[in-house]
Amino acid sequence: MMDTMTWTKIIGAGCGSLLILLLIQWTAEEIYHHSHYKYKEVAYLLEVEEEVTEVEKEEEETPFVELVANADLSKGKKVFGKCKACHKLGDGENGTGPHLHKIIGREMAVISDFKYSSSFKGLEGNWTIDELNLFLTKPSNYIKGTAMNFAGLGKATDRANLIAYLEDSTK
Repeated sequence: MMDTMTWTKIIGAGCGSLLILLLIQWTAEEIYHHSHYKYKEVAYLLEVEEEVTEVEKEEEETPFVELVANADLSKGKKVFGKCKACHKLGDGENGTGPHLHKIIGREMAVISDFKYSSSFKGLEGNWTIDELNLFLTKPSNYIKGTAMNFAGLGKATDRANLIAYLEDSTK
């Protein structure tokens, strides 16, 4: 059997080992983790000017109505592929979203058999080419709280092609 002295030696050895491990950890942190690194930046931020392509320059300089007048209907039909999951072109054919038959010139939120979100119901005015352009750029910015789950069309030419296609297809 073990007497009290043996138990004291075992517990003392365990405490001593623990103390040595803690001292090693503290020493390693002092050597490798300097507190002044918390406040230094590891990388430097460089501001880079964004290059504007020739197409983007032309889009910026060309009025949007002119882009619509010179739009490519076949490309507009292709862009409408993003819309047709929710919208229909036929008169009175609502999908998840309202039909887009004769959208240009139509009053906003006027289709009686479609349930608009509350943010849409408060809109007044007509869907002009310029209004559609603003809306299609980013719907959630144009109408805060809209239920329409669409990020928008970033390129002005895509928006112009789509609007021209909608105008031509629903005459």
